[in-house]
Amino acid sequence: MATTTTDDKFIRSENGLSPTDGDSTSSKENHKHLDSHDPDSKAAPAIALEGSRAFAAPTWIRNLTPEERQSVESKLKRKLDTRLMPMIVLMYIMNYLDRNNIAAARLQGLEEDLKLKGVEFQTSVSILFVGYLLMQVPSNLFLNKIGKPAIYLPSCMIVWGVISTATAACQNYGGLIACRFMLGFVEAAYFPGCLYYLSCWYTRQELGFRTAIFYSGALISGAFSGLIAAGIEYGMDGLHGLRAWRWLFIVEGGITIGIAIGAFFILPNFPRTTSWLTDHERELAIWRLEEDIGEDDWVDSQHQSFTVGLKLAFTDPKTYILMFLLFGIVASGTVTNFFPTVVKTLNYSNIPTLLLTCPPYVLAVITTFLNSWHADRTGERFFHITLPLLFAVFAYILAAATTSTAPRYVAMMFMVPGVYTGYVVALAWISNSLPRPPAKRAAALAFINAISNTSSIYASYMYKTEMGPRYILAMCVNCGMVGMAIIAASTLRFILVRLNRKLDQGIFVEGAINSGTTEAGKKGFRFRI
Repeated sequence: MATTTTDDKFIRSENGLSPTDGDSTSSKENHKHLDSHDPDSKAAPAIALEGSRAFAAPTWIRNLTPEERQSVESKLKRKLDTRLMPMIVLMYIMNYLDRNNIAAARLQGLEEDLKLKGVEFQTSVSILFVGYLLMQVPSNLFLNKIGKPAIYLPSCMIVWGVISTATAACQNYGGLIACRFMLGFVEAAYFPGCLYYLSCWYTRQELGFRTAIFYSGALISGAFSGLIAAGIEYGMDGLHGLRAWRWLFIVEGGITIGIAIGAFFILPNFPRTTSWLTDHERELAIWRLEEDIGEDDWVDSQHQSFTVGLKLAFTDPKTYILMFLLFGIVASGTVTNFFPTVVKTLNYSNIPTLLLTCPPYVLAVITTFLNSWHADRTGERFFHITLPLLFAVFAYILAAATTSTAPRYVAMMFMVPGVYTGYVVALAWISNSLPRPPAKRAAALAFINAISNTSSIYASYMYKTEMGPRYILAMCVNCGMVGMAIIAASTLRFILVRLNRKLDQGIFVEGAINSGTTEAGKKGFRFRI
């Protein structure tokens, strides 16, 4: 049995999750602290492990010059970016379209055809998020357990595509409610699953911009949903006796199924379970994550405990602060679920209204890319989240204060970028602040995303047609939620600064990587603030 100090090579040990050598059978010996740890001590406790390995780069990586290392790593990232990023963006476009096309369907006669009355339409919107909330944590833990996202995520996509297509056959309120609930139940696998998926391939420095690229799928879908709906209403309304809203579900659901089939052949799994990587590429992909954090990431399914992941996530205070942060942002952004309804208050006909929903999303894609790129480049998170939210507050106040067309559309142009420009950086902050073990990260990502989306259950009742055009209650609530998000971000930043100071002093910090491997050990793990 060997002991380590902060100057020795780091040996992984955290809450009973056994390490393994990537080239050998995993060991399951118990991990033990050799010395009793004093919380006030300024030295990290020694850690022992039987039958394990010290983390060190593979020999061929150690022998590379910095220029050679950069070259092979860039080649790996290009290969990964080409296979992974376009496909998950395309899948997310369809995920978001299939979830939110009911807003466009409302303008195309869904309410009249299904004889919806009172708040039945609002309930049809919000019921999706009940199923969405129930499935997120179990789904992410299951994905982490099986380690096969290239099979799991496209399979879920085929199912939700079938459900979306079947919505076109609804004849009454009960059928619509059933389809919407099941759609949310299955779609729940995708968004938190992809956030975890990305964190299993990219380092903390790379994750923010990749998260922005991924989330651009939602923003692009917002831009194109109006165009698609306008095109279908113009060219297919009444075709074969079907109203435009029915064709909307049929066309978009069919495209979803087709894309999902293609995804089976393109997406990677995790670094250790992707067959089309060479041995050197696989070793480099694994080592990049070890080097970044100072601890190995996903090893195999035997090391992914549901209960341990949940326990670690739910006992870390940072999880709950991040939950309030994300809840505030998502709650303030629920206006996007009813954006066609809000834009309709400008008093244009259906097709111009649908077209006017596009520019705010196009602007949001641009600002999101620029903001997340700069956040990754500087390593800063707090101001890249909070400053864009101030623009959202301006937009909500302006929308509630006037009924003039030009100022209201200016407000709408700022609503979407104001919320989502910082949102993607906040998503990356979750993985940055709760990096290891992977089961904890998977549980935290799903839990935080699930709770943040509970706002969509009540928000639908703030956008009744009779509450327009100013939607004062909704805009006031949105401003309050932005305020809560800024307070949560400030609290998290304060906590992470304190934890980093402890790490600077050599004080043991629970939940941090207190010693590292090669470059990670020399530089020292620090939380991103």
